[in-house]
Amino acid sequence: MSAAELGVIVVTYNSGREVLDCLESLLSASRAVGVPLRIVVVDNASSDETVTGIFDWAQGQSDYLPPDSLPFSITAVPKPLSVIEAMPDVAQSREGHVHLVKSTTNIGFAGGVNLGLKYLAGFSDIRHFWVLNPDSVVPPASLQALHDELGDNPSYGLMGGRVCYMDTPDRIQIDGGTVNFHTGVTGNLNLGRAASETPVPDAAELDFIMGASMVASRDFYERVGPMCEDYFLYYEEVDWAMRRGDLPLRYCDGLVVYHHAGSSIGSPGWGRSASPFSLYFKHRGRIRFLRRFRPASLVIGFAYSLAYAARLFLRDRSLSEAWAVLAGSFGLRPPRQIRDRLTWPVWKRRDQAGRRDTSGSQGE
Repeated sequence: MSAAELGVIVVTYNSGREVLDCLESLLSASRAVGVPLRIVVVDNASSDETVTGIFDWAQGQSDYLPPDSLPFSITAVPKPLSVIEAMPDVAQSREGHVHLVKSTTNIGFAGGVNLGLKYLAGFSDIRHFWVLNPDSVVPPASLQALHDELGDNPSYGLMGGRVCYMDTPDRIQIDGGTVNFHTGVTGNLNLGRAASETPVPDAAELDFIMGASMVASRDFYERVGPMCEDYFLYYEEVDWAMRRGDLPLRYCDGLVVYHHAGSSIGSPGWGRSASPFSLYFKHRGRIRFLRRFRPASLVIGFAYSLAYAARLFLRDRSLSEAWAVLAGSFGLRPPRQIRDRLTWPVWKRRDQAGRRDTSGSQGE
């Protein structure tokens, strides 16, 4: 793989400190192993200090100190760094350490990724697009492994590696995703296993690559198009993988990313239950996925929702969580605590558009 063939997309929303650790790890790894990266941060209208924090960090207004909790050491890159503000449809000719694209509203994970894809695709030398969560960090060895894998010029659609929990770095969060096509429930391959004792999976075992660390080939992007934005959160990467045709999924041995796991949206983590916000969009996405790709399984999918909500209520007395599951599954108005976190008019239009699309089309 030659210089500048790898572009990185980091979508932020109220990511504050986490995105700085992510950027430092990427730039530090790039310097350590000599692999150039073109990094674009897409901010989904954060209401916190995410954007101003990136500029302050880049100018070196305060010394960067890696958190003690990181599972590897980071050598802070010299400051100042250049941050180029960009538009998604105009590839900037100027080189910068970080390119920043700002959305005026929160358009969800897929919407943010699509802005980054559109921007990076404007650079003809970018052949691979690496989607990375802002609450993830990358050690140099992982970037080297990915560089070596891509240097073999593999034919692939989507590629992933190992994602481990940040706070328990030897515990696997996911080695790739699986789907139960009756219920639509997704699974994390090797979830909770010790990374030091668990062999890497055969790529043939995978149904999708987790969006926290997912590499797409330009061939895939040009054939399949952008991610479907109907989901807002969850299942976008599952949908994308289902549309890959004959382009295979690949697993990169040695590509390990450490992930905080749902730090901004309350996704379930090891020993932590999901928030109502996470549950609503998880089950909303699951039903949309079935409607699009397995409509004959919708009855089973709805039955699963009812059983899951009943278990939450009867076992945990979690009325808000149970209602979030039902509202998401049956297309009901989300609870206020969820609506208050959204750019509601924009999200509502997306939701209505998604409900109209029940024909099993690809959505893009």
